Amino acid sequence: MTGPAEERSAERAAQKGIRSAMTGIVVNALLALVKGIAGFIGNSYALIADAIESASDVVSSLIVVSGLRIAAKPRDENHPYGHGKAEPIAAVIVALSLFGAALTIITQSYHEIVTPHHVPAPFTLIVLIIVVLTKEALFRSVFRVAEEVQSTAVRTDAWHHRSDAITSAAAFIGISLALIGGDGFESADDWAALFASVIIIYNAYALFRPALDEIMDAAPPADMIAQVRAAAGAVPGVLGLDKCYVRKMGLEYFVDLHVVVNGSSTVREGHRIGHDVKDAVCRALPRIADVMVHVEPDSFE
Repeated sequence: MTGPAEERSAERAAQKGIRSAMTGIVVNALLALVKGIAGFIGNSYALIADAIESASDVVSSLIVVSGLRIAAKPRDENHPYGHGKAEPIAAVIVALSLFGAALTIITQSYHEIVTPHHVPAPFTLIVLIIVVLTKEALFRSVFRVAEEVQSTAVRTDAWHHRSDAITSAAAFIGISLALIGGDGFESADDWAALFASVIIIYNAYALFRPALDEIMDAAPPADMIAQVRAAAGAVPGVLGLDKCYVRKMGLEYFVDLHVVVNGSSTVREGHRIGHDVKDAVCRALPRIADVMVHVEPDSFE
């Protein structure tokens, strides 16, 4: 079982993710309000679709916060491996919400394309420039946190911001074409919203796969397994390594490792080597919360 130090480390990582998500909630709530009003007054469905995307970002960030809070809970009798699975589950829900937002935009864009309407107002372009810059800055900030804490849910939240920036950029292009083209180009911003929805669907799929893999205990990148093997293999008394399984559990990793020792070693000596292996692996990779070591003799003679 892991100790208080590892649990505090996971809790700190969760708190960083929660703070970044809360920042996103405040920013997205303000942007959704501004874009919705500007889109309604400025006659731009692309901007209204953008507001829908920002509103969905608020919901997704709330889901991420809930997932991280649950994942940071300490282990208990009913959850001996912790509550880490709540984190990738939150990421799956957020990815699915991206799919839902994209489908909503596609439906409404088609309706606007077949319904005659006026060209969007020029001032909507200024709003979109501000939105693109804000959302791209937010994406970079949240993504940095996601990489630091290795959180699938926070990474998904970051890409939600990038998707919003993409839809805003597409809306800017569409409205610009509508304004330049004049008569006959009134629906250019609606086509832009439709195009942006395709990009959102692609991003949603790209985010859904790793989150689902984590829930299914898929193996981490090969370089991490190589690091585990290298750290364990360097421990005095270890003659070789057999099986090495690593799985991600929320913000932490768990390792199952089979090490080969001298067959004539005592049980006490083999036990000591096993503990040394665990300590070495946890020192080399601080995100590893626990290592289950199985000791095998080099010969059964």
